[in-house]
Amino acid sequence: MNDEPIILPDAVPTPTTHQRFPAVAQFFVLVLLLGGLLGGVVFPYLVPPKSPAPTAAVAVSQGDAEIPVLRELSVPSLEAKAVFVYDVATNRTLYSENPDAVLPLASVAKLMTALVSHELLADDATVVVPAGATSQTSASGLLLGERFAVSELRDYAMLASSNDAAYTLASGVGKKLAESTPQEAFVAAMNITAEELNLMSLRFSNPTGLDLSPSEAGAYGSARDVSFLMSYIVRNYPDILTPTTMAYERIYNTDGAFHEAENTNPSINAIPNLLGSKTGYTDLANGNLTIAFDAGYNRPIIITVLGSSYEGRFRDVLALVASVQEAFSTLPE
Repeated sequence: MNDEPIILPDAVPTPTTHQRFPAVAQFFVLVLLLGGLLGGVVFPYLVPPKSPAPTAAVAVSQGDAEIPVLRELSVPSLEAKAVFVYDVATNRTLYSENPDAVLPLASVAKLMTALVSHELLADDATVVVPAGATSQTSASGLLLGERFAVSELRDYAMLASSNDAAYTLASGVGKKLAESTPQEAFVAAMNITAEELNLMSLRFSNPTGLDLSPSEAGAYGSARDVSFLMSYIVRNYPDILTPTTMAYERIYNTDGAFHEAENTNPSINAIPNLLGSKTGYTDLANGNLTIAFDAGYNRPIIITVLGSSYEGRFRDVLALVASVQEAFSTLPE
């Protein structure tokens, strides 16, 4: 099982297409890796360092401005095994529980699938649905031979957690890297990107996050590193997340036919100024959810919960959102 829809009662410049950093570097690094020539490559440190919990400071400087610092959050009991709440603007941990525990990610892995496909193929590039896509667990109905723009497939994978869309993206991008082994090449690119971003707990075995067996997940990582991955996307490629703020969308193929896509996160309307979210659920992972929302005045907050229950992940995140809002209400004017 993997995220089927359910029913429940710092202003950082956005890079233009030609500025996508890891795309070019990653392509050549992947070619080296596949050829056995990687050697001692040093990857740039692209995400924030692992920051401590907030202290009693009232503000931090950012250029000529001072940004008020949130105090520690008052958090109720949660179901999740691991939690990380991160203030992007001040690079501070607001709350954490077992933040570095490495756990199954399920479809949260599609954050990396979307990022890598965005960096390595143009949004309007056409990808064909391969045979392997239609046999994916909980496939969303893509048809063998259907043709889609990369952006449409990415939206489907992010909004509806479509496994066949994620598989098709990996196949299309992977063929540009290694014609005979496209899935393996794409997964290698996912893992290289994790290293480039210094997200060392993230490890991917497939582009969907589906469990490989009853004892082995398709992707692993920590709540902290998932939050930093979400932060990187928010700051650099926020358009990847835009579809996940919608309840519903139609995904069109190149012939004009469409598929219905329903958001796997039923709590989107309860989260103020939502910037993006990604759900995840498998038998091994249980309930995962990571979100980004603007707490006010361009103040992105990332919340990640791993190892909750199917419905508990939404309750956990909404409780943490309420705690952040309460903390903001106590900031000095």
